[in-house]
Amino acid sequence: MALTNQQNISVRELIREKKSKKSTNQVVEKMVPGILFILALISIMTTIGIVLTLIFETVTFFSRVPIVEFLTAKEWYPFFEESATYGIGALVSGTLLITLIAIIVAVPIGLAAAIFLSEYASDRTRRIIKPILEVLAGIPTIVYGFFALTFVTPLLQKIVPDLGLFNALSPGIVVGIMIIPMIASLSEDAMSSVPNSMREGALALGATKFEVTMKVIVPAAMSGIVASFVLGISRAIGETMIVSLAGGATPKLTFDPTQSIQTMTAYIVQVSGGDVGYGTTVYYSIYAVGMTLFLFTLILNLLAQYISRRFREEY
Repeated sequence: MALTNQQNISVRELIREKKSKKSTNQVVEKMVPGILFILALISIMTTIGIVLTLIFETVTFFSRVPIVEFLTAKEWYPFFEESATYGIGALVSGTLLITLIAIIVAVPIGLAAAIFLSEYASDRTRRIIKPILEVLAGIPTIVYGFFALTFVTPLLQKIVPDLGLFNALSPGIVVGIMIIPMIASLSEDAMSSVPNSMREGALALGATKFEVTMKVIVPAAMSGIVASFVLGISRAIGETMIVSLAGGATPKLTFDPTQSIQTMTAYIVQVSGGDVGYGTTVYYSIYAVGMTLFLFTLILNLLAQYISRRFREEY
């Protein structure tokens, strides 16, 4: 009898524990969506705040400088009080020149690395090379900048004697090296997602390994590959420290890679150093440049999303 009463008490305790756990789980289930919503709202509000700040300060800049001058003038000399000119073309050309050199370096190397890792490398080789690429992606950009200034530029000066200490060629090459891991990783993921049945079918029809790669796998993964290129371009456009250290501070409307240039990000860094007074036209110019940079990267990201959706293959 005493044993039966003890068992009844144990059962009641178990039921009570389960009810308490159930009520706790219900509270947690109700709280989690609210917490996630708040976190998502914070990120959205932060983005809206950044965009509104850019818009308001840019409007202030254009109230002082005509937008026609900003878009059509060929010179960018904001620090001359009496004869200041604000032609964004000088900064845009420097940015595009760096980006073009970077893409010429990064696209073939990154795509070749992705093809090798996806189609030719053994599991052991892949386990060795992938971490190396990840380490390359984790190097701080200021280290890349010093590498460009102290190693790449002197090396290039032996090949191009007229190359100055500050130029577009050296930082362009190093920016390309920096974005190789991004292009290689995203392209390799796109090619690895292609089903093995397509490879086996092509091989069964008598195609060589190279023909399978170039005529089957690469076209099938083209949306992901092109998207990786566009994201790499976006990353190169937004690079700051490498071009600030090795590119110089000479805004110039030129596409000569041996010349000293200045990019949009490098100009923002220069003005943000604290030497420019708050409320001056030069101060507000960094917001106009920032808005231009924001529009460039926004268009490229939208283009990458469109390409991914438009040319995505479903298997």
